[in-house]
Order: sequence, then C-alpha cells, then structure tokens
Amino acid sequence: MKKSMLTLALVMGLGGCSTTTVPPVKSSSLYYSALYNAQAKSVSSLLLEPTLLNADVVLVGEWHTHPGVHLFQAELFEQLSRGNKRTALSLEQFSRADQPILNQYVKGEIGEQYLIDNTQAWPNYKSDYRALIELAKASNSDVIAANAPKNIVTCIGRQGVSYVNKLDETQQSYTAATIDTSPSDYKQRFMASMHHGSPSQNQNYYAAQVTWDETMGESIVNYLNNHKDAQVMHIAGDFHVKNGEGIARVIKRLAPELNVVWISPVTSVQANQNGYQLQVNPLPPRYVQKEHQQAAFKALGKRGEQTACL
Repeated sequence: MKKSMLTLALVMGLGGCSTTTVPPVKSSSLYYSALYNAQAKSVSSLLLEPTLLNADVVLVGEWHTHPGVHLFQAELFEQLSRGNKRTALSLEQFSRADQPILNQYVKGEIGEQYLIDNTQAWPNYKSDYRALIELAKASNSDVIAANAPKNIVTCIGRQGVSYVNKLDETQQSYTAATIDTSPSDYKQRFMASMHHGSPSQNQNYYAAQVTWDETMGESIVNYLNNHKDAQVMHIAGDFHVKNGEGIARVIKRLAPELNVVWISPVTSVQANQNGYQLQVNPLPPRYVQKEHQQAAFKALGKRGEQTACL
C-alpha cells in the first residue's frame, strides 16, 4: 500500500526526533516539516492524534506560497477525511460571493478555468490550492467559500466598519452580521504590527482585518449549524489563526460548545503553546534592500486605489 506523503516525510526526515526535545531544522528542503503539539512533542501519526481527529474545527494557519505548508495542508485534509467525522474544507481564498460557482465546480458541472475566471480565486490557486480542492472533490466533501469579498474589505479599510451600512442586502450578506473592533490582545498585536498610517487609518485597517476574521468564523459556524456531525478544516493566513486570537475567538463567541484547534507554521518550536506547531524552513527573504520593499508597498497601494467604493 502506498504510504501518504506526510508519513514518508515523517519517517525520512524525523526518524531521530525526540518527544522531549525539539531539534533545529537541518534539512535544506522547503518541504521539510514536522508537527508538534502544545507540549512540543512530535506527532508521529495524525491517525493517532485524537485531538485533531475529533475536533469540530481545525484551523490551519499558513505562510502564503510556502510549499511545505501547502503540502502539509493537503496531507492533513486527506488524513482527516479518513477520520470519524465527515470533513468539509473551508478557505480564506474564496469569498461568500463565490460559493455558487465553487459548488458547481465541486459537483463537476464546470471546468477549472471557468472557476478561476469567474471567482476571486487567488493568483496562486493552481500551485497552492488546487490540490486541496481536488481532494475535496474526489472525496465528495463540501467546500466553503468562507471569506468576505476583497473589494468590500478594501473599502472598509478606507472608510471604517460603517461602510457596510452603504451596501445593499445581498452585499451585506457577504460579510459577518457582527464586526467586533473592541479592544483585545489581538487588536493590540495588530496595531503593534502597523508601522505606517495615522491612528485613525490603522483603526480602519483593523476593521478590515476583523471583517475577514468575523466573516470566516461566522461562515464556519453557519455550516456546522446545518451539518451537526461534520468537521471543518479551514485554511487562512497565520495572523488569522495564531494563538487562537483571530478566527478561533470569533467561533468561540458564536458557538462556545465547538471544539476548535489550530496549527501555526514556525521555524523554531516552543513548548507550552496553546496550539499545534508545524515546523518548516523559512522562505527566502522577499527583499534584501529596503528601497525595494518600499517600492513594492507603493505599487500595492496603487493597485488598491483602483477599487471603487460607495
């Protein structure tokens, strides 16, 4: 029988790992990965990890475009799909407006290029998310387009959360009913990461950030309300997942009875964490020279200005 790729990675790359100490990553491969629990003990087999298999929601944080993280996501979904619960795939990378077309694709009614051309599929869909969608399709699993549309979130980032009041009923349904921007450790961490913009601008940026969290969390809870015996594996950028502060906090507020676990990518594993840690090698630096980074930020800002707000 063919072993899963994750099992092979564990056997070939982690055969000498101790359950009490965490070795440094020595492999030169970006695909090298190891999963550790909150006590920094390596997980030798996902099939022997009841915390993951029995969770209602498994949040998997990612560093976008990291090949090791994306490989792990596909392998994890494959393993969870063999568990006790029917597993649905939920994605940051599609918005609620995309759900009808995504449903058509999963049912085999349309082709992949039509899906990409007629949704807000990310540019790296084929390299990083195709495998997940195809696994879900092959296992007849539901796929949840969980996020708020990019254009709405962009305008909230400009005008604040009150922008939602300008939207019609259909557009409002694409965002969460509640967008909580009150003080929290999560908000403090977000504000500390902002090194540009005025205080009022950063408040609007945080409103945009929380719109993502609230909408994704609400989408997951809505699905589980209608599928009581299911499990949801959700993919999102790690800031939305780390420490259980983003999406997990929303889910626990809306449905405190749900069992939520999360996995974050790290390059150095630490003990006494409140979630799982996926150890991977870092990606090459995006920029070495500061002026190159600044030029990229300016170009990104100009692209954002093309979005028309009400």
